[in-house]
Amino acid sequence: MVFLYSAIKRTNIPIKKGLPDMKTTNKQTEPKTKNENVRNVVNAALCLALCMVLPFLTGQIPQIGSALSPMHIPALLCGFICGWPYGLTVGFAAPLLRFMLFGMPPLFPTGAAMAFELAAYGAAAGVLYKKLPRTIPCLYLSLVGAMLAGRIVWGAAMTVMAGVSQIQFSFQAFLAGAFLNAVPGIICHLILIPVIIIALQKAHFIDHEYHSPAPSDTLN
Repeated sequence: MVFLYSAIKRTNIPIKKGLPDMKTTNKQTEPKTKNENVRNVVNAALCLALCMVLPFLTGQIPQIGSALSPMHIPALLCGFICGWPYGLTVGFAAPLLRFMLFGMPPLFPTGAAMAFELAAYGAAAGVLYKKLPRTIPCLYLSLVGAMLAGRIVWGAAMTVMAGVSQIQFSFQAFLAGAFLNAVPGIICHLILIPVIIIALQKAHFIDHEYHSPAPSDTLN
């Protein structure tokens, strides 16, 4: 045994004592903590509840309600706050659940197309928010990208359902429904959602702060 130890020592092979620290390894490979998952589930449930409630605020005047698109706001916020899987799930479930509870929006084709639209809103908002730098211009870029993705998915869903059920849906109808008639809602979302996200960040409700890029050699 002494001869073997002397041979290893002469070869300069490092000798490690003890077992690796399993706690450190688990911390490095461990996914999101249980508290983060619970918080995301609670926030997603709150966004889903807002999808049920907000249309009542403008439901007395259908023209205003449809133009402001109140259900879009919680779906987008869910993607920003909770991530794309939660945003996709809440966005897809909201119109279907609201139809089951209150009979609105009509399930086909409006509710079904809206389910795909809101799912795209939440998923795209979550993906873009995660991938882009944490700056205010990128926040607006994420929001605009998510809104465009949702409208494109809505148009594709309406086209498919129109072909199946022989409903008239032209390119002019797509432009009117996605952009022209939705101008009040687009303006509302561009103003309201960034303000909410930045306020949540300042309250430390969202982990990453928004900042303006500055030169690395700037001295404080």
